[in-house]
Amino acid sequence: MKIEMIDNPLSLKDELLKFVFEVYRSTRGTYPALEWVKKKPSPDDFEGFERVYEPFLEFRLGKEFDELYTMRKGEQLVGTVALVYELEGKDIPWVPEEIKNEKTGLIEFLMTSPGYRGRGYGSKLLDFAVKRLLSLGKTPHVITFPSLDAYGYYLRRGFEKVMDYREFVILKYVVP
Repeated sequence: MKIEMIDNPLSLKDELLKFVFEVYRSTRGTYPALEWVKKKPSPDDFEGFERVYEPFLEFRLGKEFDELYTMRKGEQLVGTVALVYELEGKDIPWVPEEIKNEKTGLIEFLMTSPGYRGRGYGSKLLDFAVKRLLSLGKTPHVITFPSLDAYGYYLRRGFEKVMDYREFVILKYVVP
């Protein structure tokens, strides 16, 4: 499977909304965390999820992500990863000021379709993202929640904890 850069991320908004809902549903509403929502929608409530997540997704696709990549099997969306490395001037509330500098690169939106988990696609996307950021002269970082399985995954994949920030944990890739 090939990893492809998306030139116009907003053009995939509807497909990505359904894809992220699939992930939300498969994690029983754990991811994405929707931490800004007082009453999270049920994992079976697409309309409720769409109402709270679509504006956030639109922000991410249109204003936050510097690069978005997808992985497909035929027409099926299997995985996604986004890179954020131009942090100056971006209002991203979950990024602490301490890491907002010209050397920081963020790996965001790393997800695989529930039906394709455990096959190495997420690792392939993560490896690609790390290499891409390093080639740009950036230090790869991940911002996640300590309660998610992803936290342990990133630690096993060469990241180390840098700091706690609000409800998040900031991890930095350690070059071997």
